[in-house]
Amino acid sequence: MSLPHAILTALLEKPSSGLELTRRFDKSIGYFWSATHQQIYRELGKLEAEGLIRALPAEQPARGQKKSYEVLPAGRAELARWTAASQPPRPHRDPLLLRLRAAAVVGTDGLAADLRRHRELHARQLAEYREIEQRDFPPGRDEAEDRLRHLVLRAGIDLETFWTRWLDHALAEFERLPGRTTDAHAAEAE
Repeated sequence: MSLPHAILTALLEKPSSGLELTRRFDKSIGYFWSATHQQIYRELGKLEAEGLIRALPAEQPARGQKKSYEVLPAGRAELARWTAASQPPRPHRDPLLLRLRAAAVVGTDGLAADLRRHRELHARQLAEYREIEQRDFPPGRDEAEDRLRHLVLRAGIDLETFWTRWLDHALAEFERLPGRTTDAHAAEAE
């Protein structure tokens, strides 16, 4: 996915200013595609220069007023083209998995604590996703747009469920490693 397409999607859902887009990214799209305030503003300028979006006319011209943007027909067409295009799945890259592989040859110092920290982070994210699901997708909300948005949220729920279960398994396996000292024992030895 690319940032321009994420912005086009957000603007088609609701014309917004750069600041409003940043806030919306933090609350929705940012869960699976993040962007900084600066990246969003830079991309808005590019999309406007390419004729894919336009700034809405201000109701009353004022100095320093936020510009709100809307998607033009060319922007909608670009988003539709991108949505319909085939993309191969991307391999998952995670430094934690590489660190575990490296631990097989250099030792496991510090990893148990980090595995527990990762487990806590994933558990918190899972709880947040479940709250969003209860709040935003009550039974009976069955419009096509809602179903597709819920499908994206379900991907997040399923991924966080996977990670919490996998980390539980990894921590249990870690405890069974021969000759491994726990992080607490290692700290005491220092």
